Formats: sequence, C-alpha cells, structure tokens
Amino acid sequence: MKMIVGLGNIGPQYDGTRHNTGFMVVDQFAKSHDISIKTRKMNAKYGSGFVNNTKVLVVEPTTFMNDSGLAVRPLMNYFDIPVEDIIIVHDDMDLPIGKIRIKDKGSAGGHNGIKSIIASVGTENFDRIRVGIDHPDHGNTVVNYVLGRFSKDQAPVFKQAADHAVNALDDWIDGMSIPDLENQYN
Repeated sequence: MKMIVGLGNIGPQYDGTRHNTGFMVVDQFAKSHDISIKTRKMNAKYGSGFVNNTKVLVVEPTTFMNDSGLAVRPLMNYFDIPVEDIIIVHDDMDLPIGKIRIKDKGSAGGHNGIKSIIASVGTENFDRIRVGIDHPDHGNTVVNYVLGRFSKDQAPVFKQAADHAVNALDDWIDGMSIPDLENQYN
C-alpha cells in the first residue's frame, strides 16, 4: 500500500488558500481516481482505492498544518506502511507558482508541517512533492500570504502545477524512481 498525504489546514475559512495546496492536489488526485476522502479517524480524513493495481491511501490530516505528524505516524502504524511508501504534497514559498519539485529526503526547510512529520516519523527520508506558491510581496506578511487565495492571474498557473503534481503522483505509484521523477518534473 502507498500513502499520499496532502498538507493543509482544516475548516472552510482555509479552503482554496495557498497553504492548502497539498489538500488541493490530493483532492484532484483522488477525484481523478474515484477515491472518496471521507473516513475520519486518527486525526485525518482519508480514503483508499486502487490505482493501476496498487492500493493507495489518500490522506488529509485534520490537525492544523503544524501538527500534521500526529496524523501521519498513526496511519503508517495502523496500515503498516513503511516510510518509503509515503509521499507528502505541500506548498513551498521558495518555488514560484507553477513549479513543482520532487525530492526523496531533506530538512523541513522552514515548513512546520514537514517539521512535525519528521519529528513523528523519526526521519527526513521520505518522498515529497513541493508545489510552488511564491513569496509574499513586501507589503504582505507571510501568514497573511499563505492564508490568502491565489489571484485570478495566479490561479491558472497553480492549476497547471497541480496537474503536473497529480501526474507525478501517478508515476510514483507506478514505480518511477525519484531520480526519474526529478528529471521529468523538476
């Protein structure tokens, strides 16, 4: 079984915000594969299905972003999923909107959701898809920026990046190596 985790904040006030990029990508992935994310247990909403003969668990933590690890570790234990079979999808301010970066390990890079997962899982060695949301303008705080929504000009560029991220998830499930995914999508 493979586990795809999208990071975001719960609640309608956060729907469509830049910080919910992970939720938006996994929602799109789940919809494309007729997977319903409705079960609520272990600090998460999740659903499962088969994608190209591989069972996939699609997860959205119901903790806030900074406590995402409280959902990831219990689900890994319950479903007996090793760390090499999980991938985390999250926003990244160090990438421009429209860009994605795939990596197999590394530090949290200042992302509190990733910090929480590293602390809960006990390693930095897990796959990730970082989806660019760009930096705030000088007049905007980081909090206001990440909790804001994409502008009309940014929305189609983000949609294209989300499409690429969904395609990368499909290829990851099909067994494409991280170096090959990096070469194709980064």
